[in-house]
Amino acid sequence: MGRAGVTFKDNAVTLAGNEVKPGDKAPDFKVLTTGLEERTLSDYKGTPLIISVVPSLDTGVCDAQTRKFNEAADTIPNVKVLTISVDLPFAQKRWCGANGIDSVETLSDHKDLSFGTAYGVHIEELRLLARSVFVIDANGTITYAEYVPEVTNHPDYEAALSAARSIQ
Repeated sequence: MGRAGVTFKDNAVTLAGNEVKPGDKAPDFKVLTTGLEERTLSDYKGTPLIISVVPSLDTGVCDAQTRKFNEAADTIPNVKVLTISVDLPFAQKRWCGANGIDSVETLSDHKDLSFGTAYGVHIEELRLLARSVFVIDANGTITYAEYVPEVTNHPDYEAALSAARSIQ
C-alpha cells in the first residue's frame, strides 16, 4: 500500500511528499486562483483555515465534499475554507459558477503540484491529489489532518468541522 495506507479504487497508490500531522507547522505552498493569480500559505496568515483536498471537482464525491464545506463555511465564523485540486483554474471557475459555490475559495495545484508535495497528497501514478482535509489555526499550526484511506470515500466531515470550530 502507499504511504498512509491510501488506495484508489482498492489499488495501492504512492503519495509523494511529506505527510503532515497535528502540531506540525503548516508547510508553505504555491497554487493558482481561478483568476490565475498565485496564492501561498502566507496570503492567509493569521486566518484559521480548512483545506479540503479533492482529486477533481467533476466527480460525485468531490462535488459532495465541496458542497458540504461550502455550506459549513458560513456557519464557522472567522475560518476560511479552501478547496484544492489539480483541476485547471478555468474548470474550477466554471464548476463553481454552475453549482453556486461561493463560500469556499477554489485553488488549482495543477501547475507545480506544490501543495500536493508539501502535504504528501500527490498521487504519483495519477497526477491527482489524494482526498484529505487539513485544519490550520491562525498561528499556522496544523490542528487536524485526515488522509482518507480510500480516495473514492468521503472524509470525516464532522471531525474536520469540529476541529475548525475548536480553533476560533
